[in-house]
Amino acid sequence: MTDPRLPAEWEPQSGVMLTWPHEETDWADQLERVERLYAELAATIARFEPVLNVCHDDRHRERVQTRLATIGADPHRLRVALAPSNDTWARDHGPIGVQTATGGPLLLDFRFNGWGGKFTADRDDRINRTLSDQGVFGDTPLAALDLVLEGGAIETDGHGTLLAVTRTLVDPRRNPGLTRAAIAEILRARLGIAHLLWLEHGAISGDDTDGHIDTLVRFCAPDTLCYTRCTDPADADYCELQAMEQELIAFRDPQGRPYRLVALPSPAPLYDDHGARLPAGYANFLIINGAVLVPTYADPADAEACDILQGLFPRRAIVPIDCRPLIRQGGSLHCITMQLMAGVLP
Repeated sequence: MTDPRLPAEWEPQSGVMLTWPHEETDWADQLERVERLYAELAATIARFEPVLNVCHDDRHRERVQTRLATIGADPHRLRVALAPSNDTWARDHGPIGVQTATGGPLLLDFRFNGWGGKFTADRDDRINRTLSDQGVFGDTPLAALDLVLEGGAIETDGHGTLLAVTRTLVDPRRNPGLTRAAIAEILRARLGIAHLLWLEHGAISGDDTDGHIDTLVRFCAPDTLCYTRCTDPADADYCELQAMEQELIAFRDPQGRPYRLVALPSPAPLYDDHGARLPAGYANFLIINGAVLVPTYADPADAEACDILQGLFPRRAIVPIDCRPLIRQGGSLHCITMQLMAGVLP
């Protein structure tokens, strides 16, 4: 196996990182509603593993701790830390862990610039270093890298294969002057990637990330991909998702074998107060120790998606999480979480 190695999400974790919403984020007008969801999510994760709750300042920390205590979250599995933040998308500003030759973890601190400068992200870009300097990650080293890479943009099987949508990495607003070949070389060197699968198609309406892979296609095992499917020709996303499906059919694993493909349904379109479509989907699930947390939207397809994922993860509990508050800001369950590999949290 190549050194270093990027673990799959289903491998053992030491915890999950959440960066909580506060009054200075875009969540201000629905803060009470979204904080209830965060508290529910933190308490749910804490049934299975520790939760690192990143708070904006001391006053925010007191508010978060009170809310977690009120909901009855397991105090032995709660960690609270301070780091100023612009927003809450921990998947994209959180650290990415790799396994080193010694077997120990190394955290990589890639740059985050608000998905190509769409949103202010200066505080978010400093969160990992702030936490590391406070000793939140124990003795795990943190290495800063100049490449802009969001955690939601990459998906791995844990065996050196990586899946990504090209435009979310090869982007003059994210990584000016870097070709796909140059980025691929960085991924090989820093993440241990030996087999790269690049998608040119795939998008769901309302996605500010330009097509993060965690909204579209996920590894469920080294030989299995589940993906977002659209079967309605009148849907605005139909053509892109159909083209993506054809790309997935053509993909081969490192041994030259086709992948087992499992389609996920799409919920009925959801819209914001201005009539803009929101990027709701089921591929944005989170795998943790012993469970898979599934975003739901009070849609008849929720149950079908949960049943499909139960079949793909038969040894894990399937836990639905109502993500309608989250989707109003353009993201869902996986987008607000970042798993921390075994050995990171003390």
